[in-house]
Amino acid sequence: MEIIEAIKKRKSIRKFKPDPVSKEVIRETLEIAGRAPSALNTQPWEFTVISGDVMENIKKGHIQKIKSGIPPNPELKLMEWPRDGIYRNRQVNLAIQLFKLMGIDRKNKKQRTEWMERGFRYFDAPAAILLSLDRSLPETAPVLDIGAVMQNICLAALHLNLGTCIENQGVMYPDVVRKWADIPKSRLLVVSIAIGFPDWDFPANRVDSEREPIDNIVNWCGFA
Repeated sequence: MEIIEAIKKRKSIRKFKPDPVSKEVIRETLEIAGRAPSALNTQPWEFTVISGDVMENIKKGHIQKIKSGIPPNPELKLMEWPRDGIYRNRQVNLAIQLFKLMGIDRKNKKQRTEWMERGFRYFDAPAAILLSLDRSLPETAPVLDIGAVMQNICLAALHLNLGTCIENQGVMYPDVVRKWADIPKSRLLVVSIAIGFPDWDFPANRVDSEREPIDNIVNWCGFA
């Protein structure tokens, strides 16, 4: 797939087919993604790929925590988005699309909870990639590098006929993840990427999230 086409086609996949993805294909995805730029070529990222019984145990652990009322405790404390203004509006517009396609009533707590739990199950993908950083690094400095390698993973996966969804939920209960995925405490869990073959019959996978017109977000300086 051409790079421009891949950038335009990439989208968050929220349900996957049960078909497994081979270790070789995920390895190829990560080898391509590892060409991402990083500050001074530090390459601060590390990947843990989960599937099979390990993934099932993590998913069960996540759902048990949620049903027990235990709040998430992510290791990378991301800033909350504003509750009003343009950024909130974009978030709400996406939720409206998703809920409409899925037939979810905004006032139906049971439906909304079931939808929320999907993220903690990696959207039922056959595999997920967990990204982490060495704790000896400052938390903020490598975040831009992590963003670059995340984008590369998604584009490389698309080239290999796979879909992805970048999501925080997969690492929000780090004790569960560490219990089953053998990630040392010297690594800071940052984010997860669900990966697999998209289930295009699933309504939410038809979402095409809107983008702000470029003239609304660009200031031209020094041009005629």
